[in-house]
Amino acid sequence: MQIDTTYPGGSRSRVNRAGNNVRSKVATEEDYAVIEEWRAAHRPVLNTFQAILRNRTRFNNVVVAQRHKRRRTIFNKLSRHPKMQLSRMDDVAGCRLIFDTIDQLRAFRKSLHKARFDHDLKNDKDKYDYIKTPKRNGYRGVHDVYSYNVRSERGQASKGLLIELQYRTKIQHAWATAVEVIGFVTQSQPKFEQGDNRYLYTMSLASELLARAFEDTNGPHPQLSSEELAEKFLAAEADIGLLNMLKGLNATETAHSENRNSILIFTDSGDLDIRSFRDAPEALRELFRLEQELPTADIVLVRADNTAEVRIAFKNYFSDAKEFVDLIEDACMQLGANKVDQIRKRKRERRQPQRLE
Repeated sequence: MQIDTTYPGGSRSRVNRAGNNVRSKVATEEDYAVIEEWRAAHRPVLNTFQAILRNRTRFNNVVVAQRHKRRRTIFNKLSRHPKMQLSRMDDVAGCRLIFDTIDQLRAFRKSLHKARFDHDLKNDKDKYDYIKTPKRNGYRGVHDVYSYNVRSERGQASKGLLIELQYRTKIQHAWATAVEVIGFVTQSQPKFEQGDNRYLYTMSLASELLARAFEDTNGPHPQLSSEELAEKFLAAEADIGLLNMLKGLNATETAHSENRNSILIFTDSGDLDIRSFRDAPEALRELFRLEQELPTADIVLVRADNTAEVRIAFKNYFSDAKEFVDLIEDACMQLGANKVDQIRKRKRERRQPQRLE
């Protein structure tokens, strides 16, 4: 029997044309079908890399999880990057690794770069090192992009598809989770440098605070003294009520079954719905159906070994920024303890109505 090894979606050029049509808002049902076929083809890529990563971290305290990039997020990225070709989007499939320390992160990444497998690392080692060079919004972490290589004839259709590995420490992940939560509960997206710039500025200062207090390194504001940093952060966050907002969120206690494939649905009303599946293809079909049915909801298909790993790796879907708040308050006390009460007192005084003589 002859095996069909056609590139998913028909061809790279057909996938790119579908992406361009989405960007131009003229996409047809055929275009959407092409994109869904291409997205679905990343499933074996994800499974292969998760197996590799779990095998290499099984004796370490490292969280490993995988996710398909949401359709809406793909379309938004196409809009933000007018020259991007969809077939070259390198984070449609992603695996996230969360480490205790930067040293542990770097040691693991170095060992993976030396690993003997056929998958090709596509980037120079420093290209996506946002710990050495943090992003303007404060993002810190390291990314690698691999091209999937497979020898079996049946797997040839997935050959050359790209996957992004994200390496973060727990400190960096707490910050990134808070940024995602802000995107859910406000009209701003500091992750993409969109919306109210006050959130962007405040979270960039928060990144610097966490980097200094807990990881002996810097974020995007290395020029500030520690006291200046703490003072500027506390003034900025008080202006928008950031910490009070994050403290007020209740992390959902929605149960997650031991089925490893879970669809997380964050609805417009703010509720989280979790649907779990034992079978990955069934979960993927349901993901595509839900994206059609709920076009404005944030929906993601994730895979992890147990409930705890899902909650840790995808805290943003549980509106859980408690760890970030605790870390930030500790960092402020470490770096600018004598400023904390003064700043908050001044803010309270400024908000009180002035008395007329």
